[in-house]
Amino acid sequence: EGEDHRPEMDLDAYMARLATLGVVRILPFGVSNDEMAALLRRFPGRILGLARISINAFPGMTGVRELERRVRDEGFHALGVSALVDCIPASDRRYYPLYTKAAELGVPVRIYSSMNYANDRPYDLGHPRHLDQIAMDFPELTLIGGLGGWPWVNEMVALVRRHPRLHLDTSAHRARYLGQPGSGWEMLMQFGNTLIQDKVLVGLSAGLVGQPHETLIQEYLDLPLKDRVKEKWLHDNAARVFGLG
Repeated sequence: EGEDHRPEMDLDAYMARLATLGVVRILPFGVSNDEMAALLRRFPGRILGLARISINAFPGMTGVRELERRVRDEGFHALGVSALVDCIPASDRRYYPLYTKAAELGVPVRIYSSMNYANDRPYDLGHPRHLDQIAMDFPELTLIGGLGGWPWVNEMVALVRRHPRLHLDTSAHRARYLGQPGSGWEMLMQFGNTLIQDKVLVGLSAGLVGQPHETLIQEYLDLPLKDRVKEKWLHDNAARVFGLG
């Protein structure tokens, strides 16, 4: 446990290996916007570019210009904001110029929406309730609640039902635990198989959870979900949200 299972191989071989597993596109984390731009150039059609904009590093209109440049000039696919990084809840009005520009550009916004374990900031900075205000103020904006809202899964699922353009992703969590009674994911498993089946995006997070992609994909295939729902979680929903047809 805890071992990084990313293979010891060069990047081209790594991408080729993912393709053999049926992973058609990846959204890298832990890279800067400049590094992401380089990946987009190197692997056209294989990378989903998330423009991470901190309003501390890019206050006011500097962040808006950064987002526009990344999307229009470099082909980024989405905006990413993190209350954990900024120590500012995502519903803070300082983010609103970014949301306005994302809506204008027609790109989704991925928002950190989970408990954090840092002891120097409030644990609930990423509470899903902040998504509710954003979705009300920007009903035309496509939103993704990152990390599934744990431990506030019931509230996240309810909000995904409430707002037509709000989705969630399962990044940083292993599917083997989603289906376990008492894990806190019961409502996602129930409604993710029915009423919100079109609004769940899988995040494998192989490097973070320390397991190979094969294992993590199989765990999703083993979940007690309808076969068609598994296809939506693993591919179709993300393809639609990111405008990939």
